Amino acid sequence: MRFLATALFFVAVCLQAQDAPPPGGQPKRAPQPPKNLKVLPADTDIRATMGAFRTALGQQCFFCHVQATPPDFASDENPKKETARHMITMVKEINAKFPDGKMHVTCYTCHRGKTTPETTAPAAPPAQ
Repeated sequence: MRFLATALFFVAVCLQAQDAPPPGGQPKRAPQPPKNLKVLPADTDIRATMGAFRTALGQQCFFCHVQATPPDFASDENPKKETARHMITMVKEINAKFPDGKMHVTCYTCHRGKTTPETTAPAAPPAQ
């Protein structure tokens, strides 16, 4: 009988722990859907896309987004965000011209980790 009582108590504690918020006090919330998307589709994996932009330009999020507490990624106050929209549109238009439907051009194609793309080739090494 003691074993049964102990087992029932253990099961009750385990079930209660599943309903408890995680350490830190706050239950995990589902990520908010992105707001103010003007050129990206609504079903965009926004974290992966923004990560690719960040890597392609060698910058952090607040290069294009307004730095605030809490962060307001939907804000259009930073003019670089509108420039980014023009660049996204340009890349889409270029890729749409390829008949195979594949992505041939990305932000990284030109930027290569720099905010301003190089417009001239590097100097050729001296001939030997």
